[in-house]
Amino acid sequence: MQTAHKTGVVAIGRNEGERLKRSLRSLSPWTSAMVYVDSGSTDGSREFARSSGVEVVELDTRTPFTAGRARNAGIERLLELHPDLEYVQFVDGDCEVVDGWMERAQRELDGDPSLGVVCGRRRERFPDATTWNRLCDMEWNTPVGPANACGGDALYRVAAFRAAGGFDPALVAGEEPELCVRVRARGYAVRRVDAEMTLHDAAMTRFGQWWRRASRNGHAIVGGMLRHGATGAHDYGRQLFRSVFWVALFALTTMIALVAPFLVASTEVRVVTSIVPLLVVGLVTARTYSNRRRRGDPVRHAALYACFVVLGKVPECLGAWSCWRDHRRGAATHWIEYKLAPAREEST
Repeated sequence: MQTAHKTGVVAIGRNEGERLKRSLRSLSPWTSAMVYVDSGSTDGSREFARSSGVEVVELDTRTPFTAGRARNAGIERLLELHPDLEYVQFVDGDCEVVDGWMERAQRELDGDPSLGVVCGRRRERFPDATTWNRLCDMEWNTPVGPANACGGDALYRVAAFRAAGGFDPALVAGEEPELCVRVRARGYAVRRVDAEMTLHDAAMTRFGQWWRRASRNGHAIVGGMLRHGATGAHDYGRQLFRSVFWVALFALTTMIALVAPFLVASTEVRVVTSIVPLLVVGLVTARTYSNRRRRGDPVRHAALYACFVVLGKVPECLGAWSCWRDHRRGAATHWIEYKLAPAREEST
């Protein structure tokens, strides 16, 4: 059976413009077994996909958009059209699939029936364009081998996807690792292979975009913890504890440093309390820096990543609090977008 007939593709997007065009063109051999799911685009994305021969699913705008909801709708339609497909590649509309990835990924699944999901190296298209793009590129450089989770781009075994029940459409972030928890619970493995997979175009030019993207991590952690508990396959509780602990420790030591001069006459005590917050930050930063250097990152990149991982704990905690608050109130959490509108992106 030819790869294109054995494997189908689900692409999702919203106002991705030229990024979507690159994405669909990179997947042209699979056009006959591809579905594009659009989440309310106003930039002609749907029209371009149809003109390229791709099946288009338009999500009902009356229901909040999430990536999980879009991917579920896509695979449902794909399997209606091609019920015998064995594998499905999910790809975000801002990603271009690298030549040879689909064949390599399919060989991995063909060779190991216990493998449910396989992913490769996602790279940023313009890593040196902005600090935020560089941070994205480094974030995706995960270890090769057995993995707990994958990202938005990955090849799934249809049987594993069905056994796990698909994506949780209510999650606004972290829907991929949450699904991988259930995939592994059904006896399937997740693997990251040493192969180029996709080129991603983050298009992040502003600090606020990075901040919103970091806050999604908090939503992902709490969303997963509410479904699987604090302990277990993805260790959501530990992730949340690390973020809250370091932010709380820094806040506490900073407060002590501010209050100490009014309570203590000793100059030595004042000096010690004033440097403790810096020591707390330095400890976390040094630890992260050391880990990145062991992975082979250059000194400058490792230092950059370490600094922003520490800073990122703040929006991560805020995102976690927002998700928990919405859960307690029974309120719906809406999709968190960090990209600029197409027109503004072109002008920056």
